[in-house]
Amino acid sequence: MVTRFVEALYPDWQQAFEGVRLLHRETTPYQELAVYETPGFGTLLALDGVVQTTTADEFVYHEMIVHPALVAHGAAKAVLVVGGGDGGCLREILKHPVERVVLAEIDERVVAVSKAFLPGLAAGAFDDPRVEVRIGDGLAFVAETQETFDVIVVDSTDPEGPGEALFTEKFYADCARILNPRGVVVTQSGVPFRQPRGLGLSYRRLASAFADVTFATCAVPTYVGGLMTLGWASQDPSLRRLGVESLRAVAEARGLATRYYTPEVHLAAFALPRYIQELLVP
Repeated sequence: MVTRFVEALYPDWQQAFEGVRLLHRETTPYQELAVYETPGFGTLLALDGVVQTTTADEFVYHEMIVHPALVAHGAAKAVLVVGGGDGGCLREILKHPVERVVLAEIDERVVAVSKAFLPGLAAGAFDDPRVEVRIGDGLAFVAETQETFDVIVVDSTDPEGPGEALFTEKFYADCARILNPRGVVVTQSGVPFRQPRGLGLSYRRLASAFADVTFATCAVPTYVGGLMTLGWASQDPSLRRLGVESLRAVAEARGLATRYYTPEVHLAAFALPRYIQELLVP
C-alpha cells in the first residue's frame, strides 16, 4: 500500500507527500501516469513521477495561463490548447465568450484518467460543443494546420526534459504563422530559480518569432522552487500595456469567477524579479 509519493524532479532536491493513497497507475505509450489522493493537496496527477496538477492548487496555474491573454485580447473567438489533457485550461477558457476551442493532446489516457479521477478540473468542459479534442502530436498539428487562432495556450510539461520540443524556434514560428493579428501565445515556462536554462532558451526562441516577448509569474505551491513563469508572446505590444481599468471592464463584463486572477494581479504578474530579468538575454 502506497503511503508516500516522492517527486524527484531535481537530482539534489525532492518533495514528498506523506499519507497518500494510490488511486491509479498505468504506463501509457508516452509516459507513466499516476493519480494519488493526498491529505493536503487533494487529488494529485503525476506524469513520469513529476507533479502535473493537484485539485487543491490547480486554480492558480490554470487561471493565470488563460485569463491574462483572454482578458487583454478582449475579443478572442478561437483558442488552441497544446497539451492540457486534464481539462483545467478548457474550464477557464470557456468562462469567456469564445466560439471554438481546439485541444491538441498527444496522450488520450491523460484525458480519460483526468475525467475519471479529477473531474472537477474540466468541470464538464469536454462536453461543451465549442470544444474539439484532437488526440495527436501537438507539434505536428501546429506545423500542419491551416486554421488560425486568437490565443494559443501551450500547457506542456517543463522546458527541460521530454517537453523541450515545445520550446523550439520551429514550434514558435509555427505558432506565429497560425496566430491571428493581435493574437497571444502563452507558454508554461517552468520555475526559473531551478530551471534557468529553460527560461533563457524560451525567451530567445520566442523573440525570434514575435515582436513582444516577456513572462508573467505566479506562485503554485506544488511547483516547487519559487515563482513559476508563463511566457507571453505577441506581435502587438499594446496588449501588454492595458491599464487596470480596461482589464477590469472586460473581467467584470464577463463575470469572471476566479480565486487567484484579478486585474491587479494581471498587471503585477509582469513585474519580474531581478533574477528573472537577468535571464532574458537576447
